[in-house]
Amino acid sequence: MNRDATLRRRRPSTPLKRGWAPLLKGSVGMHVGAALGVIAQPQLWPWALGVVAADHALLTAAGLWPRSSLLGPNWTRLPAAAAARGEIAITIDDGPDPDVTPRVLDLLDRHGAKATFFCIGERARRHPALCGEVIGAGHTIENHSQHHCHNFSLLGPRGFMREIGAGQRTLTEITGREPRFFRAPAGLRNPFLDPVLARLDLQLASWTRRGFDTRTRDAAAVSARLLRDLAAGDILLLHDGHAARGAGSRPVISMRCRRFSKPCDAPACVR
Repeated sequence: MNRDATLRRRRPSTPLKRGWAPLLKGSVGMHVGAALGVIAQPQLWPWALGVVAADHALLTAAGLWPRSSLLGPNWTRLPAAAAARGEIAITIDDGPDPDVTPRVLDLLDRHGAKATFFCIGERARRHPALCGEVIGAGHTIENHSQHHCHNFSLLGPRGFMREIGAGQRTLTEITGREPRFFRAPAGLRNPFLDPVLARLDLQLASWTRRGFDTRTRDAAAVSARLLRDLAAGDILLLHDGHAARGAGSRPVISMRCRRFSKPCDAPACVR
């Protein structure tokens, strides 16, 4: 299986112009219909309130499901052409980290693999030389917000524009290349995100499978989650920032795993 794959998207000559996702259109229609119904027949207010509450619950659930496309376009797998070439994508979040990222770069180089690093703007600002090493090794750096704030999914349009736009400017200045993909912190978002991404000409990307390597200290368990039924077109999620530590305080992403008959040194046994 081809490991020399990073997330790639051609930048169109004009910014992305996306209409509202069907769920959002339906939500607006539902709110308008409920309001008109109550105006016409005030006794229907309990029904209208129930409809609005159910709609908000659905929107919330869609935002809490990282792989959902209900709130707008979302890459959960590589395009069909990449899958046909047998490619998978290794994506690595939350860096750069001065201890972990160099180890990951060494492993990727040892196995001739390329990865996509979703970097946090403020971390990149603290370690610009490390970003240079990532780019120099042939990997790509994409936008993972400026601060990776815990309340990201609660932000409104201005907050999203401020946080993602700052990350975009920071990473462009440091790497000399404007990111084309965005990954939301923890994959969580709300209906206001997609219009902001369209304005910034960014494509939302999540993953096919994740190793939970920020809290699992067992490299074999991380590998099992990533490699079970691995298929061409999969997007794998790992972390160099906030990485869990295993034996000897080594980051799980860089630990040697003997889960397989032949030991593997690749990140979390991705090979």
